[in-house]
Amino acid sequence: MLFATIAAQSIEYYDFLIYGTAASLIFSTQFFPAANPVAGILASFATFAVGFAGRPLGAAVFGHFGDKFGRKPALLVAMMLMAVSSMLIGLLPTYATVGVVAPVLLVILRLAQGISVGGHFGGATLMSLENAPPNRRGLFGALPQLGVVVGMLSGTLIFLLISNITTPEQFGSWGWRIPFLLSFVMFPVAYFVHRYVEDTPEFRRADETLAERKRSKPRSSVIQVLRNPKQVLLVAFTFIPATISFYIIVTGMLHYATSDLGISRNTMLTVVMLSMIAFAVGTIGFAFLSDVVGRRAVYAGGAVFAGAWSFALFPLMETGSFPLMLLAASVGQLAVGAMFGPGTALFAEAFPPSVRYSGASIGNQLANILGAGFAPFIMVTLLAATHTSVSVSLYMVAGSLVSLIAISMLRVPTGKPVAAS
Repeated sequence: MLFATIAAQSIEYYDFLIYGTAASLIFSTQFFPAANPVAGILASFATFAVGFAGRPLGAAVFGHFGDKFGRKPALLVAMMLMAVSSMLIGLLPTYATVGVVAPVLLVILRLAQGISVGGHFGGATLMSLENAPPNRRGLFGALPQLGVVVGMLSGTLIFLLISNITTPEQFGSWGWRIPFLLSFVMFPVAYFVHRYVEDTPEFRRADETLAERKRSKPRSSVIQVLRNPKQVLLVAFTFIPATISFYIIVTGMLHYATSDLGISRNTMLTVVMLSMIAFAVGTIGFAFLSDVVGRRAVYAGGAVFAGAWSFALFPLMETGSFPLMLLAASVGQLAVGAMFGPGTALFAEAFPPSVRYSGASIGNQLANILGAGFAPFIMVTLLAATHTSVSVSLYMVAGSLVSLIAISMLRVPTGKPVAAS
């Protein structure tokens, strides 16, 4: 079961994150060539943000079906949607071939990617967390997040490989398409999940309870969650700094370093790739710690750490020294891991099993719209307007402050799962 959820998460985030790399390196010229350089990259990052706009929709749709019919079938459909939409991006004609139709199709497929990730998050994490021993829910909930690392490393390695074996002209013409076309590997993983993985015991118990109440015609889990949205909004605001920091490091910084600082594409891809090791260590280590000392304290520490480190992140990157740039990204990703690690269980435990898929997914994906989706766009805008990276650091600090206020108000029994209701 753990292998299946990690593998599914790996391919899902491989697909979603290679778009961010392509948006930083190639889409501004292939799909928005009429714009000036700054406007072109902003347009490219705007399509990147569209994917995050689709995530709450995916969370709502798949959350409803995941709470009603099971985590497993919802997860399978989300996986298939991601595989198909990503492969189609790899086959898209460019602006030079079909004009404005190209960016329109790109936006539609990016939206489909976002819907898929919004639905996938709840399925993969709950399949793991709801099978966990009560005293290891933080660790088990974080294990699927290793899929983010594996997916990111795989995507970066493939981009590095293609970049090294092609000329710049070949990379711009067809090389960038290969990572998207490789999404076909999702199909055998989906078959494995369908054939060998069962749904979670907690869902089955909640399903039996709902069956006993069938005559009362209970509302959709999405409606139940949104009827009192405070908890969902608190989850979203709590998660904001993790999403901002992560996507500034893996996407925004990639463009900043290559375009503004003159650092080579391969160097920055290597920095981003190696920094994911720190993310993995932080995610698992701090998730384990949250089972011991409590999720709230560990998560709050990560939010403070991320805000403080933002003032070192840019100066170290601006040195152009590979070791210092790697230090900057790795420590930043360690702080992100301190939030991602305990965050999965923290947010799941904020909702009872009967509405957990919907509640945790919608809250998580709202954070990705408010934080991750606009982070690279806001970063480029702030740098262009202020000509100093301090403005971006202040933006990251603001996200951390919002998170600290929200987590202090989040109704979660520290380190203990919420009883089914």
